Formats: sequence, C-alpha cells, structure tokens
Amino acid sequence: MFKNLLGFWKGKDFIAQVFDDFKKMLDQSTQMFSTVTEHLLVPKDDPNLKQKIHAIDHQINVLQKDIRKRIVQHLTLQPTVEVTACLVLMSVVKDAERLGDYCKNLYEVSGLAEGPINRDLYEAYFNGLDQEILTLFAHTQSAFIDADEDKARATWEFEQRIAKGCDKIVERLAQSDITVTEAVCFTLIARHYKRIVAHLVNIATSVILPLQDLDYWDEQRD
Repeated sequence: MFKNLLGFWKGKDFIAQVFDDFKKMLDQSTQMFSTVTEHLLVPKDDPNLKQKIHAIDHQINVLQKDIRKRIVQHLTLQPTVEVTACLVLMSVVKDAERLGDYCKNLYEVSGLAEGPINRDLYEAYFNGLDQEILTLFAHTQSAFIDADEDKARATWEFEQRIAKGCDKIVERLAQSDITVTEAVCFTLIARHYKRIVAHLVNIATSVILPLQDLDYWDEQRD
C-alpha cells in the first residue's frame, strides 16, 4: 500500500515538500546523534556546543510543526484525498521529533559525568553500539524515503539485537562495581539508545504495516 501511495505522490508539490522536510528531520537527528555520541567519548572544546545541539533540536521541532500544518491544510481542502498517507506522515514525524529529544537527552548525560567518559570502559559495555545505531539511521531513511520493504523488515533485526543488547548492559551495570556516576551515565545511555532505535524502527516499518499497527511492529514479530 505504501509503495503505491508513494508512486501516486511523486511529482505532487504538497507531498514532495513534505518528504523533503521529513528527510531534513532525519538528516538533522542523524547529525545530532553523531555529534553527541562523539562528544560523550571525546568532549569537544566548544563552549557553544550546547546551544548548537538545542538549535538543531529546535529546527527539527519547527519542521514537525510545518509538516503537520501542511497536512491539516491539505486535508481541509481535500478531505477525502490521501487520508491514509497523511495519517502515516502525522505518525512518523512525531517519531522523528522524538529522535531529536533523545539525542538532546544523550548530550545531557555528558553533564553528569565527572569528566570525559572512560572510553575503554564504554567500549567494554557498548562494543560499538553507537555505530550500529548510526547505520540504522541511514537504513531507516532509505527504507522510508524509497519505500524499500526489504530494508524496512531488516530494521526489525537491528531492533532485536540492539534492544536486547541495551537490556543486557543495564543488567551488567546493576551487578558491577564501577562508580555510581559511571553506572548512572551508562544506564541512561543504554536507555536512550534503546528508545532511539524504537523510534527509528517505527519510521521504517510504517512502509509495511497497516495504519492501525503503526508503533506496534513488535507485536507483528510475536
């Protein structure tokens, strides 16, 4: 259904602009995630970094509002046209907005740490998980923008692996003897990573799930 709708939308000014802005939201959240995870391990000597992170998050919020406004205007003028497609877009732009929020939350973890996070200790727990999530960002964008059903289904495997990995990290932290500050920071990172992945999978699987099942892709795997 989504692929048919995508073909129908091609060339239409309304949907072309919405897709362009949605892609910007994903690009900006990817940039935020990359910058923040790098900063966690190698703090940037940039006194304006916090303002830059918040500025990108604000841009994502503005794009979400603009997309919603255009969708509402479109449905007001043509209430029976492309309703399902518009509802799908309403759902996924909220997920994209939440990506920005969680990236901002990740940045806030750096303020809790007593100096730079121990990179060796981080790798011992997370083992390149941040790079896997960056791959999922790209995978999700391609799945949605190109309506690639195979890539959309593949995101389930990312989620299963990363979500379970994050849960195991928290279990290990609960039994560890590292400092309280390190344990709190790593636990927050694991939880934020897990939520970021969930929102990415929500976006990707909108390509293959019926409208009523959006956000409940995990139940499709039971």
